[in-house]
Amino acid sequence: MASYDWHYDEFVQKGTDYGDLKNVEEYDARHSRFRDYEKEAEEKLSKLKADSESVIIDLGCGTGAFALIAAMHCRKIHAVDVSEAMLEYASRKARKAGLGKIEFHKGGFLSYEHKGEPADALVSSAVLHHLPDFWKQIALKRIYSLIKPGGRFFLFDVVFSFNPDDCEKVFDDWLKGIEETLGPEFAREAAVHLRDEYSTFSWVMEGLLARAGFEIESCEYEKGLLAKYLCRKPVL
Repeated sequence: MASYDWHYDEFVQKGTDYGDLKNVEEYDARHSRFRDYEKEAEEKLSKLKADSESVIIDLGCGTGAFALIAAMHCRKIHAVDVSEAMLEYASRKARKAGLGKIEFHKGGFLSYEHKGEPADALVSSAVLHHLPDFWKQIALKRIYSLIKPGGRFFLFDVVFSFNPDDCEKVFDDWLKGIEETLGPEFAREAAVHLRDEYSTFSWVMEGLLARAGFEIESCEYEKGLLAKYLCRKPVL
C-alpha cells in the first residue's frame, strides 16, 4: 500500500511570521505595553490551583510571559513552542532572570513528546486557533493524555460566541477598537487572524473539549470573540 503524507504540519507558520527573531522581539515589546503579564499568570495559576510542587506544561509558550512567572511559584515548567525564535527569546529571558526551573522544548500540539511524570496542569493561550477543527480534536486528546487524573487545563483563545449573522459588525467593531486603542499594526494582525487562521465557534470548542474527555468547570466569553475555559481531567 502506498504511504501518504496526510499529517498536518504545525510547523508551517499561519498568520504573522513569528519564526523571525526580530518579529518576536517586536511582538513582546508591543504586548508588554498593554498587557499585565504578572496579573494574567497569577489568574491562571490560581485557577489551576498550582503550588510549589506543581509541574506545568505551557503549550505554545511564545515569549515566555507565563512560563517565567510560573517558574517562580512551581516546581517545574515545560515550555513548548513550534518556533525556534520564540524559544530562543524566552530562554534568553529565563537565563537573564536566573530561572532554572524551566525546560524548553521545540514542539507543538501534535508533536510534543512529554518525558517524565504527567503534568499537574497544562496552559495554552492564544495558540489552538492555528489548527483546523479536526486537528484541534487530535490536539486536545493529546493534551488530555499529558495531564494526570485530577489535573487541570486552562485554555484561552479567540473563539466565536456571537450569532454568525452578526459577523460583519462584530469583526468591524473589534478591528476598529483594536486600531483605536492599540494601533493599526495590531489591527492588521487581527485581520490576518480572521482571514487566515482557524478560530471556531464556542459550541464547537465546548464539544471538542468534552469529547477529548475533559470536564469543563467554567467557560468565560468576552465580546463574542474571546474565551477562557477551565477544564479538569476526571479521576476514573
